[in-house]
Amino acid sequence: MPSDDQLTKGRISKSVYLPGLNGLRAIAALAVLIGHTTGQFDKFGLNNKIFGIDTDGNARGLALAAYGVTIFFTLSGFLITYLLLKEKETGSINIKNFYVRRILRIWPLYYLYFFVCIFTLLYCGIDFPKFAIPYYLFFAANVPFLFGGAITILVHLWSIGVEEQFYLFFPHIARLPNKKLFKITIALIAILFFARIVCWAIFRKYGFELPYKVITVNRFHMMLIGVVGAILYYNGNQRFLYVCTHKATQIVAWICVALLAANRFHIASVIDGELIAIVTVFLIVGQITKKNNLINLENKLFDFTGKISYGIYVIHPLLLLCFSRWIGHLPNTVMSYVLVYGLMLVTTILLSYLSYELYEKRFLKLKRKYATVKSSSTKNGL
Repeated sequence: MPSDDQLTKGRISKSVYLPGLNGLRAIAALAVLIGHTTGQFDKFGLNNKIFGIDTDGNARGLALAAYGVTIFFTLSGFLITYLLLKEKETGSINIKNFYVRRILRIWPLYYLYFFVCIFTLLYCGIDFPKFAIPYYLFFAANVPFLFGGAITILVHLWSIGVEEQFYLFFPHIARLPNKKLFKITIALIAILFFARIVCWAIFRKYGFELPYKVITVNRFHMMLIGVVGAILYYNGNQRFLYVCTHKATQIVAWICVALLAANRFHIASVIDGELIAIVTVFLIVGQITKKNNLINLENKLFDFTGKISYGIYVIHPLLLLCFSRWIGHLPNTVMSYVLVYGLMLVTTILLSYLSYELYEKRFLKLKRKYATVKSSSTKNGL
């Protein structure tokens, strides 16, 4: 607990910054970008299954994108929980200010991108399911995603919808005493994971996929795994810290990242996502404690990419559409793949940087006025 001289007008004077986490955000964002680009190679006349196919016949590149989202979810759960725990040191959590901060961080780019996409689709004469528009307007993009009515260049916004839905209830639970919060979080993870196993068994035996698909998409337990990690780290749990920062743990975690990068990570489809969420917690703690972290992600390149990672995630599908229409089919050569990857990386990063500097920063500065905990939020990407 902070001493009286650390508390000024309900604020914690020392800025909270957890090093290395922008590096993890960078890895997650690039995984999604590369995964989605690979999955769209057929739009350029190229092979979108160059990394092979998974057990369900889907391109492995899409699995890379899915794991990137899992890293985002877990990291988000960890960071926001840790900041809320710090905020409770001042006496309570200001729910109103929490939602104002979320709005100022997420909504400006989300809605700008949404309206630009709708205009682009109409201008280009590209048909899309107009009934789905309200779902995107009200952060329920996971609904058309689940039921086959997603708008082509807005499909990926399902994950932002899931996050926003999670934060509709989580801050209220976070106000509970920390011990009770921990027990409830563990219980929720167990219930959701058990439900996932049951839904998977039903799908495998009877072919009824919807329940399994719903719980796989609305992966609240991935964020809750991050929540557990934040509580244990905040409490200074020595066993937890020992396991997370052990050299063997960090080696295994980075091997998993290498397998993800090569599109070769797979244990069992029903637990792969959960394992990556746990690995993400190991990496988070390794980075912020700087103990046996093997690879230090606290550097200018990763920090830069992590700061603009939200833009990278949001913007890239529109660029994929534009390039596929402008370039058309390419010869099936190595240089064609290099060209598409290069174009997507350079233009997405450039546009995300411009968005961050010229547009998002204005809202981020305003957001700081509603922060009870003085957080280096722009560095941590929140």
